[in-house]
This record gives sequence, C-alpha cells and structure tokens, in this order.
Amino acid sequence: MTTMSDTAVETTDDTESRIDVAALQEHLLGRWADLRREARATAGRSAFHKIEGLSKEDHRERVLDQCRQLAAIGQVHLGFPERLGGGNNPGGNLAGFEELVAADPSLQIKAGVQWGLFASAVLHLGDEAQQDRYLPDAMDLTVPGAFAMTEIGHGSDVASIATTATYDPETEEFEIHTPFRAAWKEYLGNAGLHATAATVFAQLVTRGVNHGVHCFYVPIRETRPDGSAGDFLPGVGGEDDGLKGGLNGIDNGRLHFTHVRIPRTDLLARYGQVAPDGTYTSPIESPGRRFFTMLGSLVQGRVSLDGAASNASKLGLQIAVTYGNQRRQFTGASPIDEVTIMDYGTHRRRLIPAIAETYATHFAHDRLLDLFHSVFSGEEDTPETREDLETTAAALKATSTRFALDTLQEAREACGGAGFIAENRLTSLRADMDVYATFEGDNTVLLQLVGKRLLADYAKELKGITPGGMARFVVERAADAAYHRTGLRRAVQNFTDQGSARRAAGHLREEETQRALLTDRVDAMVEAVAMALRPAQKASPEKAAAIFDAHQYELVEAAKAHADLLRWEAFTQALSTIEDEGTRAVLTRVRDLFGLTLVERNLAWYLIEGRISAQRARTVTSYIERLLTRLRPHAQDLVDGWGFGQEHLRAPIASGIEAERQDEARAYFRALRASGDAPVSEKSLRGRDGKGKPKGAPATDSSAARDGSTPNPS
Repeated sequence: MTTMSDTAVETTDDTESRIDVAALQEHLLGRWADLRREARATAGRSAFHKIEGLSKEDHRERVLDQCRQLAAIGQVHLGFPERLGGGNNPGGNLAGFEELVAADPSLQIKAGVQWGLFASAVLHLGDEAQQDRYLPDAMDLTVPGAFAMTEIGHGSDVASIATTATYDPETEEFEIHTPFRAAWKEYLGNAGLHATAATVFAQLVTRGVNHGVHCFYVPIRETRPDGSAGDFLPGVGGEDDGLKGGLNGIDNGRLHFTHVRIPRTDLLARYGQVAPDGTYTSPIESPGRRFFTMLGSLVQGRVSLDGAASNASKLGLQIAVTYGNQRRQFTGASPIDEVTIMDYGTHRRRLIPAIAETYATHFAHDRLLDLFHSVFSGEEDTPETREDLETTAAALKATSTRFALDTLQEAREACGGAGFIAENRLTSLRADMDVYATFEGDNTVLLQLVGKRLLADYAKELKGITPGGMARFVVERAADAAYHRTGLRRAVQNFTDQGSARRAAGHLREEETQRALLTDRVDAMVEAVAMALRPAQKASPEKAAAIFDAHQYELVEAAKAHADLLRWEAFTQALSTIEDEGTRAVLTRVRDLFGLTLVERNLAWYLIEGRISAQRARTVTSYIERLLTRLRPHAQDLVDGWGFGQEHLRAPIASGIEAERQDEARAYFRALRASGDAPVSEKSLRGRDGKGKPKGAPATDSSAARDGSTPNPS
C-alpha cells in the first residue's frame, strides 16, 4: 500500500534559492556582450521604434530612414571584410542584428534583406573584385538591393526555378529572362519600391548546357539625383505586394525580366565562372554539391531568424508575466484582496513552461551562433561543419519561429482584453512574426531537410557493416523491441519505483533520465522511418516517392524531436557555466521543467513504445505541477533576466501602471471599509451571520469582508 509520504513529491521550498538578476542578465548577453549592449541601446532609442497604426507608406519610409541611420553608424557592417570598413566578425554582427526586433521587426528584416541577403550574396558568392566593386555601395545603402531567389511557382524548391541566364559569347553578356508568369520573382523585400539592384538567381545556360542555379548582380531601377529609386530599367518589370499581414515597413514586391542583358562579369563567380568563349568552370565538380554549397553560404538568414524569434518570445513573456504579477482578479483566496492572476494554476501553466522553453531556445541559439561564427570567420570551415551548421540552423529556425507564434498568442490571451490593444504590442509582434515561419525556408520543408540528414547519418552508421555485424544488429534490434514493447522496461521501472510517486519523480529529475528519454525518442523514430523507407531503395521513382510520402509526417516528427534534444542539451550544457549557486539551482529547475514538458507532450508515444511506465507517466504531470509551484516566486526574475527595459517592452500594461491601478482600488475599498460607510451586501442579509444576528441586522466591517462582498476593483 502506498503511504501519504510515498505520494508526496519533493517538498523542499525552492524560494530559498535566489536569482542574481544582474549577473544573469550579464551572462545571457553571451560571447558578444558589448555588441549586444550597443545594438540593444539602439533598439531602445525612440527614433527606431515602431509606431503602431502608421500607414503602410509612412512605415516604409520610416524604416528606410532607420536603415540609413544604421548604415551611418556602421552597426550593420561587422560581418563584412575589414578592407571595406567592416569588422570581419560574422557572429558578433548577427548577435547585434537580432536585437533590432525589439525596436521594430520590420527594421530587423529590412536590414536583413539589405545586408544579410543582398550584400551577403555578393560577399559569399562573388569573387574579391566583385566584392570591391559592389559592396561599398551596398554597405552604405547608396544602392538598396533585393534578393531575388524565390519564384511564385516553386517556392522553397530553389533548384527548380525557371528564370534563365543564357550566355551570349558574341556580346559577352548574359540574358536574364522570365519565361512565364509563375517564374516571376516573388515576396522580395525592397523590390516593391526601394531597390535599385538585385542579386538574381537563375539557371545558368551556356553552350546549350544548363549548369544549374547561379547568382547574378542585376541593376533593376534608375537612381534619381536625390539617391531614391526611380523607374524600372528597360526589360525589368514588377509589382508591389501591397499591404501584408505584418511587417508592413518592408516594401515586398515581385520582379520579372524580359531579355535583360548584363555583362559576363556580373555573374557572381566564386562557385562558377564563364569564360569569354562560353566555357564553364567551377571549383566544385558536382552540380548538386555546388548548388547546396552556394545556398549554404547564405544560411545566416536562418540563424538570425532563430535569434530574433527567441527575442520576440522574451518580449511577449516579459510583458505577460509583468502584467500577471500586477493584475488582480477574483477574491478566491481572501475575502478582501483579489488574487494576482499569476498565482492561478492555469496562468502558471500557460506562461512558466514557455519561460523554460525560451531559455532552452536562447542557449541553443548561442551554440548555433558559435557554430556560424566558426564557419564564416574561417576558424573551422569544412564541408562537415557547414553541413552541421545548415542542419542545426534549419532545426532551430523551424522550432523557434513556431514557438514564438504560439508563445505570443498565449501571452496575448494571458493579458485578456488588454493584450489585444495595439499599444501593448502583443498582437503587433505576433503579426510581424507570422511570416518568420515561412521565409528563409518554410518550416515544414526545413524539418524535412533535418529529417533527411538524420536518415543519412543513420545510414552511415550501417554502411560497411559485415554480414555478421548486420546479423547481430538485427538480433539486438529485435531484443530491444522486445524489451520495450513487451513491458520489460516498464516492469523494471515499476520495480525501481515500487509504486512511489516520490521515487518516480526522483528518477525523472535526474539529468541522465531526461537525456535518455529524449535521446531514445529521436533514435527510435529515426530508425523506424529508416526501416520503413528501405523498400524505396529498389523501387521505381514513382513507387519510391509514394513510400516517402507515406512516411513524411513521421520524418518531420523525428526532426522535431531532434530539435527538442538539441535545445535540452544546450540548456544542460549552459548550466555548468553559471557561477552563482542560487541562479544555477533555479535554472536547473527550469531545465527540468523544459525536459519534462517535452516528455509530457509526447506521453502517448512513450507509453505506446514502452519507454515509460504508467506510474512514471502519471508522475510526469504531477511533478511538472510541483515545479511550476516552486518556480512561481521566480517568474519575474526569470523574465527580467533577459535584460529588456521599458524602452524595449513599450507596453503600458507592463510599465507599472497596472500596479498603480490595483493599489488605488485596494486603498479605496480599505478606506471605505474603515469609514463604516460601506454598503451592506444583499448576501449578508440572507439568514443569520456567524454571531447569530437576525437577518437585516447591520453588518460589521468584518462580516462584510467575510462574505466576499468587496466589489471587483477591475
């Protein structure tokens, strides 16, 4: 029989641990702390703030002017070569760039289009002479540019774009041409109004051979004497995308080309060159590897979106938690004072797990940024590290942008009607973040990319295995399945726990238990998909496609599980770098909450696959509730630890005004009760009170308070 002490889950009060908020803020600034501070200071200046309700036209001009200011102070040049006035610091450049989302997501994205896509295409795909020729004007915004890759007819399938660049050896020119309407370049930042040039991706054709997608520098508009963009150049056409669901400070648009001629030297030539006679050469022989190398060199867009999404989640949660710690509603716990809404169980459930996941997202992004810097600074630039970077960026960008949307919606609802008011920013932030799930790679497509990498790694592990080794593998796999699915693992867990929720919670708290649960899920899911896809190896293309399609969902789910593991591991690794014991103790609880929340989300899988016993499955949720209660006192410190000030939040409901309103209401009713002038509630007149007074007798101050009749101050 289970005793009361057996069912009780750990009771030590975590309030004894305290977060050193100032030290945590400093720690979270990370490797490029000074650059983040500088960028955050810029984002806090009113000149860079989004003005809610601004017209599309005025918003666009405001953001363009803000970009000019960024160019003037050189804050967006750190990723470019020192010889051109940059800092040759790709990681630090992105670390600062991501902070601009606090000012206005439109500013962050328009700056990203100009310097992270258009100029970076020249930097990473052009040779040194082309960099010297085009980058100075791109860096100082003399030439606003568009990044013309996506076509309306192919979206994320860049390899299949239809725009062509056909070489003419007689004139030594490329002819850029859009053969049909679905080949128009679409959703291009700066293309609607401001860009005077574009980096255009097209199929390179010379001597009758298509050498695949390459990038070309193409002027698209005249430049007026005042430096603004004029009319389209001959052969270039386009349209403005107009009003969008968010990010309306960016002039997205479409471009198309009708036999537009550019010099041979405007093929960005790092990965492919065409000689005057039309001969094509490339340092990368394989067309497939060449294509993925070119696209991989532009991965910084995904890296920066991951960081910006993390920051947007922080802003939303800091607003919601600050408001939740001040807003009071209903007199459930006291006959006089209403309850702070952050003290309700449902509120803890909707916000504190999101805080935990945001910390995991932050630490995972820090590791991604380190990897990005090691590759693009040249410290460790190998095909293997580039592949790791692309896969990790795809996994984390897809995860963090989806999480940001869900978190901002939850934060909005947690603030009630106040969250729907534009001045409190939550609806605006979510609207602007919406398309983050689509551009720089649609999230579902990115997760498929991650899944395919996981399958490739799994195949490498089996490649070259001897027949005897394969036989052992099959036997071990069968034994493993029997261990999990015949209840043996559950039986072991039940024996270990002996029916005790306390023991089960103790095991779930262990770092290695969480790691094993998360790792096991990834491994099992990848293996299951790999086994299911094996028949496709010998099938016809049509049959192989059908087999893959039948298991596409499982592949994406495996990729999501992999992203979860990456974030949990990053969080766990980060704990060892936190020096203050109290802060580390609290953040360890936060990490546990994140890990067990992941398990709880997937309890059906763990139970069906036999990875967890029913006792431990029940304990997961009860222990999460215990963690939420223990972390509740730290909620404000945890969000304040992100380091955003009022100049970044700019939400009146998080400014302290709600606390002032609540204090005013409480003072009013306190004075009213003390005066003896408080009206008698109808409820107190129905029957006798606790002292036996007849119905209708005057109520004392205390009796009026006891029946909960204090009016709702909200």
